[in-house]
Amino acid sequence: MSGSDILVDTNIILYVLRGNDTLADFLNKKTIYIYFITELELLGFKMISPIEEVQINNLLSNCFVINLTTSLKNNYIKTRRQYNLKLADSLIAATSIDYGIPLITADKAFMQIKEIDLVAYFTNSNETDT
Repeated sequence: MSGSDILVDTNIILYVLRGNDTLADFLNKKTIYIYFITELELLGFKMISPIEEVQINNLLSNCFVINLTTSLKNNYIKTRRQYNLKLADSLIAATSIDYGIPLITADKAFMQIKEIDLVAYFTNSNETDT
């Protein structure tokens, strides 16, 4: 992993897909990693249109997808027990810890996790739990 690597939470990808140029420019300079849960969340929305699915797949084609490993499972268990996060959030936090990749998110729940290098993206209008 290099200094340009970043683990991207689902909410950040949604902001980019909705046209957030600031985030798109930031991510354009990075090697993007996502946890497989993010891929499932993005493509699993019930009301996704065929055009949105193509847009998501195009964006995901530029990402490295991280799959579940034994080490991630162990970090998940520790993170979930210590911070009482939702399942998907605990998995994403465990991925950031396990791979040593900074996490960019708009989810304030990650602010409590001291073991991750957090890149927080907050605006007045992005109160989110994604």
